[in-house]
Amino acid sequence: MAEHRHKRDTDARRKPRAATVAAPLALLATASAVTIGVLASSPDPGSLLATRDATTISRATPAVDGSSDVASRAESRLGSRVERAQLQRAFDRSQRRAVTRAAVRAADTRMWTTADLNLWLGAAKDAAQDGEIKTGKRILVTGRKSDGRVEVAIDGQSRWITAGYLSDEKPPTAPAGLSMAPCPDPGVENGLTKNAVYVYRSVCHAFPQITSYGGWDGHGEHSSGKALDIMTSDVTLGTAIADFLRSHAAELQLYDILWRQRIFTQQRGGEGWRTFPDRGSATANHFDHVHVSTY
Repeated sequence: MAEHRHKRDTDARRKPRAATVAAPLALLATASAVTIGVLASSPDPGSLLATRDATTISRATPAVDGSSDVASRAESRLGSRVERAQLQRAFDRSQRRAVTRAAVRAADTRMWTTADLNLWLGAAKDAAQDGEIKTGKRILVTGRKSDGRVEVAIDGQSRWITAGYLSDEKPPTAPAGLSMAPCPDPGVENGLTKNAVYVYRSVCHAFPQITSYGGWDGHGEHSSGKALDIMTSDVTLGTAIADFLRSHAAELQLYDILWRQRIFTQQRGGEGWRTFPDRGSATANHFDHVHVSTY
């Protein structure tokens, strides 16, 4: 009995050793089969790389329909800039209106218009016209100037007129045939006194065929700004101008008229035209222009 028991024990010890050896072999066979299966079913490395690149591109590229976050942020920024610009323009308009209202309320200086003038809604050259104002009207001025125009207050409203036609003194009322309306060439008036300007404008409108005048310069009566030369060699036209000036000598406050070597003065008006000595040339003897001077 003892010997049989010992043999059984020996067999029992051998069986586990066989199982221990068999288990790693089974595991190795299983791992090999799995590895072969995985290799057979997996794509090649190039396919894996392409798949990864495609995934990266799809994440980085905005959607074609414009719904990406990048496009939304860009549109949001653009919308914000447009809104800010609109708000700024509205604010600027409001500020300008406030400044204009303040200027009109503060206006306290009155001046006379010296010509018929258009009224404009603004200083800009493309501003709309809004009526006119006649010569000899006393109006409030605000003191603001821009683009060759000055601002005036008409019935509590801001209007603009062409600069250069306002005076502290009331202009003389022109008798029939005389005028204080502006002429086509306002440059002639540079340096002239108010009375000389009155002569120029009256002759300009009464004789529009005259296109050349001599105003201020550095010699004789012209240096005072009181004299004007009306350039013409036409005897009939020049005589008509000289007679026109004589007939309005008092209203125009004339001192003298010279034409074709003759002179007329208000002081000796009863003597009519008087001849003066030869001065040596057609111009000096006033054969090519009518000379007139004022007080």
